Amino acid sequence: MLSRAVAIVTAFVLFGEAVGIFAVNAVLATVTENQNMSLAGMDPKAMTTGTWALGGASALLLVGCGLIPLLAGVRDRAPGRIALIGCAVVHGVLGAVTVGLAGWGAFAFMMVVLALLVLTLLAYGPDPGGDDRTGDGKAAPAAA
Repeated sequence: MLSRAVAIVTAFVLFGEAVGIFAVNAVLATVTENQNMSLAGMDPKAMTTGTWALGGASALLLVGCGLIPLLAGVRDRAPGRIALIGCAVVHGVLGAVTVGLAGWGAFAFMMVVLALLVLTLLAYGPDPGGDDRTGDGKAAPAAA
């Protein structure tokens, strides 16, 4: 029962993060467009378009990663591991970067999301057909 709750909470946190990322990129794109800003002579319209595209793509990826634990929680089955592991790695790296750029509060949030992702992965345990079993259903021998 706890695994379902953790998976659903993880999904809603990722959905909230997607909204936040899109909102931050929308503000950045609007400011860039209104101020007619340029970076090293780059076209301001290209910077605005790129910021909108990055915000939309990031939000879509976070929503996609949020659907995985949501479906796992609703179905009470193990989630797709590859996407959640990738999402966890990205949150770990971004957490390290946000310490210097945004402060300890942002770092703490990123680490909470990372912890929820890892807890979701661990709550459902390893795959039954994974490398931890031999072909006859017995546990694999320990390495010496």
